[in-house]
Amino acid sequence: MSDLYFAMVLAILILLSSMLSVELGLSVAIVEIVLGVFAGNVLGVQSRPWLDFLAGFASIVLTFLAGAEVDPALLKARLKESLLLGGVSFLAPFALAWAFTQLVLGWDLRAAQLAGVALSTTSLAVVYAVLVETGLTNTEIGKLIMAATFVTDFGTAAALSLLFVQPTPWLVAFIAVSLAAIWTMPRLQPWFFRRYGNRVIEPEIKGAFAVLFVLMYFGALAESHAVLPAFLLGLAVARVFRVHRLEQQRFRVVAFSFLTPFFFLKGGMNISVPAVLANLGLVASLLGAKLLAKFIGVYPLARRYVPRDAWYTTLLMSTGLTFGTISSLYGLNAGIIDQAQFSVLVTVVVLTAIVPTAIAQRWFTPREVAAPAPTPTSAPEPVEVSS
Repeated sequence: MSDLYFAMVLAILILLSSMLSVELGLSVAIVEIVLGVFAGNVLGVQSRPWLDFLAGFASIVLTFLAGAEVDPALLKARLKESLLLGGVSFLAPFALAWAFTQLVLGWDLRAAQLAGVALSTTSLAVVYAVLVETGLTNTEIGKLIMAATFVTDFGTAAALSLLFVQPTPWLVAFIAVSLAAIWTMPRLQPWFFRRYGNRVIEPEIKGAFAVLFVLMYFGALAESHAVLPAFLLGLAVARVFRVHRLEQQRFRVVAFSFLTPFFFLKGGMNISVPAVLANLGLVASLLGAKLLAKFIGVYPLARRYVPRDAWYTTLLMSTGLTFGTISSLYGLNAGIIDQAQFSVLVTVVVLTAIVPTAIAQRWFTPREVAAPAPTPTSAPEPVEVSS
């Protein structure tokens, strides 16, 4: 299968995903994941290095945009709720999945710990995509969910690093580069926008992409991942995006029209239907364990802090994709889990991106959904073509 044929198939699936999303009233992320399963298992489509690269970059871009949507003032005002929701959202499934895989399934200690890490996540990419599509990113509930999701993923990343990752000099360099980018970028943005902004060549987006690639490069050298620094970078420039709303909309267009479909399709292609059928009971039990742990941990707090949207909050925080897949792949490459355990974990992780999200959207979407930004009817502002 040539790369052009492969790209053609993906392009058709991406278009079909958007059409089905509108017709079914489901997030396009869910539809793309499902069609990714279809492509990998029915059409026999296998991933390519360039797809892996685009999918990896898309996850970083989504995380950056999610951070830029969080209101620092709201985060400060509701820090307690964010920490409690996000902390319990990590701890409950981490502990239950670890105990279940070790005590019930008989996995060894390190494999069970890895399973706990992989199933403790909340997918910031899925959460952000759903909130954008439903118009909830600018609402208090949407910003609270994203802030709590960041806390969960921070716990997952910390657990993976403390339990498994061996510190290297590159890890120090990665932290230093991340801190430098987070400190510098917001301070350069006012000058950069005045000098280079409002041009058809979009230097602002290119500048953000360049910084994200720097973070990805140093993260790879450190055998770590750039998801958390990307979120913090987005949080640091959130005030800039609030001033330049048009730029934020352009950034979203680039991300959701081109990058994120590859990320979600690739996620679906990780599922092997024969492996699922061969381990159906195991997949169901691990899926049930994660969802149960999330419910036990998150729902009581959600009932206290966001009673009207407690179910919606609990279900979205039960999702998983990026960090769960990263953790599982790390465990396989490091010899902590075998291929069968990897297949089961990745399948459960991808299913948690589909099942809770579909239920949340179908039956529990908040009644007061923010209206999407209207399409401008007036003449667009002039755009310079060159310096």
